[in-house]
Amino acid sequence: MGMTQHAEPAVSTPPASGPKQTDGRTSQRPLALRLLARPEVGVFLGAAAVYVFFLIAAPPVRDGSSMSTILYQSSTIGIMALPVALLMIGGEFDLSSGVAVLTSALTASMLSYQLTMNVWVGVFAALIVSLAVGFFNGWMVVKTGLPSFLVTLGTFLILQGANLAVTKLVTTNVATDDISDMAGFDQAKKIFASSFDIGGVQVKITVFYWLVFAAIATWVLLRTKYGNWIFAVGGNKDSARAVGVPVTFTKISLFMLVGFGAWFVGMHQLFTFNTVQSGEGVGQELIYIAAAVIGGCLLTGGYGSAIGPVFGAFMFGMVNQGIVFAGWNPDWFKAFLGVMLLGAVLINLWVRQSATRR
Repeated sequence: MGMTQHAEPAVSTPPASGPKQTDGRTSQRPLALRLLARPEVGVFLGAAAVYVFFLIAAPPVRDGSSMSTILYQSSTIGIMALPVALLMIGGEFDLSSGVAVLTSALTASMLSYQLTMNVWVGVFAALIVSLAVGFFNGWMVVKTGLPSFLVTLGTFLILQGANLAVTKLVTTNVATDDISDMAGFDQAKKIFASSFDIGGVQVKITVFYWLVFAAIATWVLLRTKYGNWIFAVGGNKDSARAVGVPVTFTKISLFMLVGFGAWFVGMHQLFTFNTVQSGEGVGQELIYIAAAVIGGCLLTGGYGSAIGPVFGAFMFGMVNQGIVFAGWNPDWFKAFLGVMLLGAVLINLWVRQSATRR
């Protein structure tokens, strides 16, 4: 008689009850600290506090048209703060971004008017000039190894002097001629400087562009290989190069992205006011950098977001217009901004230390 073997069912031993054993490396930080580790959370709370403060201190802020003005002021800063922030995450910054805005506007205006050409010719010529300035800055930084502070400071001085000298040479004045009656002006104005109605309130199109650019920049940083390259070259360019990151391409393209932003804002200014003053733009680069820093970007690179500078720019617009609506002395504006900047830097430092503390 054959013998049949029956397999005994496997018996699993239930895990012992009790607290799970973890070490310091695997323990999870509290939710509050994990949220604070995000570079945009601190500035969001700050922007909300500033907004509530001016809602109470300046009742006109509650009006829809007043908020439209605040958003417009914020957008003109925020559009440039976005590429400046990406550049800072990549470990560099650009001191020529403020005067580069004016350079693009002057190029488009004078080329169109003096040569009696369609304004779109000047617009595209200005784009080429702006991208060339960005390429020059990036190429000089990468090829020479000089700090971007020195390279872009030199570019700042060159553009500042050229803006004034060339304008006076061509127009015999410190301002360009009015181009509002030239061919193509109305079309360009609709694209760069028009308004649209929302609930009976006129909102500048720059607000729309600002939010769209912020969404695109966020997607690029968080969802693309190029975004990884930006963080990598900002953290340690030598290590990034060792693992195959195209450091030269990434840095030069970031400077050219700042050039694109300068062109876009310059076109908005030109088609809003029809003429351009050649001495403007000086000091705006510090506003763009400050908005990025308040938004959580570090001057040392490798850390930051695209959403943070959006809130940073909103704080600037809120304070700028809020002081006016409150009837306060506008001379205090820069002092208020200085306090905000120092406060943001200290808060960001505390947040990073808290987030990395076990």
